[in-house]
Amino acid sequence: MGVPACLPAQYPLFPFMRRPVFDPQQLPVMPSEASLPALGAERLTAEFVRDRLRTPPDWEPEHTDESRLIDASLKLREAAVLVPLVQRDAGLTVLLTQRNASLSQHAGQISFPGGGREAIDRDAVDTALRETNEEVGIEGDHIEVVGRLPDYITGTGFHVSPVVGLLTPDFVLRPDPSEVAEVFEVPLAFLMDPANHEVRELRWEDRVRRFYAMPYRRPDGAYHFIWGATAGMLRNLYHLLAA
Repeated sequence: MGVPACLPAQYPLFPFMRRPVFDPQQLPVMPSEASLPALGAERLTAEFVRDRLRTPPDWEPEHTDESRLIDASLKLREAAVLVPLVQRDAGLTVLLTQRNASLSQHAGQISFPGGGREAIDRDAVDTALRETNEEVGIEGDHIEVVGRLPDYITGTGFHVSPVVGLLTPDFVLRPDPSEVAEVFEVPLAFLMDPANHEVRELRWEDRVRRFYAMPYRRPDGAYHFIWGATAGMLRNLYHLLAA
């Protein structure tokens, strides 16, 4: 379904299940049900994010489960991603990757660094940090883990734990070309403005699926279509910071 764009290519989709083939960018944009405000600048600082993640208020995540497209008898696969917030002079940005177009799964999609849990990982934080280092080369010394977002179950059977980290900007990128085609950053202010959150709808057989998309055009003209699980987790980051 494309939602686990942040997950490793070595995990096959369930080959015996019929899944729709579609271009998410061609699906209709649905009317917004409510107008939510953009986050103010005071909530887009490293200090606010750190405090909010470490001592969160009562809040409700909007959406964390795509499992209606999964055979309920199937065991979910554990995975974790890093939601990397880079502390730039001009403000926080979110570091994202575009997957290699030659990959057998989720080719070309936008994702957080991350992947499947391995036996050597003590917990989701270990998985997220290890995968970030393997995929884009950022060492743990540059990452301050400040908390986690609600776990997210994808439509292809992954139980994803999103780990939020504040990054110092002096890291050196060493992306793995076998997995990552490009690494780029999006201003957190753009992603925390619901005016930039589209809802797309897919109708397939007797099912209707709606998911978030956050199309972003960089100052240099490059275009990125952020959607599915990645957009869903960002949407919940908005709700946490807005609470």
